[in-house]
Amino acid sequence: MDFEARARDAGVDLDMELTSVGSYEFAIPVGDLLIVAGSIAWEGDRAAYPGRLGDELDVAVGQQSARGAGGTILASVHQTLGSLNRVARLVRLTGYVRSAPDFGNQPQVMNGASDLMLEVFADAGRHARSAIGLPELPLGASVEIDSLFHIAR
Repeated sequence: MDFEARARDAGVDLDMELTSVGSYEFAIPVGDLLIVAGSIAWEGDRAAYPGRLGDELDVAVGQQSARGAGGTILASVHQTLGSLNRVARLVRLTGYVRSAPDFGNQPQVMNGASDLMLEVFADAGRHARSAIGLPELPLGASVEIDSLFHIAR
């Protein structure tokens, strides 16, 4: 299966310029694992979909933000490994959702990223996941996601 083509068909810009806001690497291979740093959806040089779920943003916009963060993850994997086709499977997504105190739909928001991974990787995109609500995220982002991939040797 050509994961590169599937990602591009899903509208992911695998060659996007990755923006670092700190002293870290976008992704680090360790043995047969690839650890990808927290990623957000970008609009130029700023966070796309800024705001707080349950206040300014609804679940549908949160899902778009999560899907955008998933796209940034895929670009990081592509640029680190040279091809998404080196992915054996997605192991885990951890989602951080900027949420109002009474908002409890973080798992539904994270479906935006999970659905993208299934669209790109099919069965190899089935993964474990956490969805955590927080009051603030860097750059005012509504969703930040980190991930862990098993890579083929």
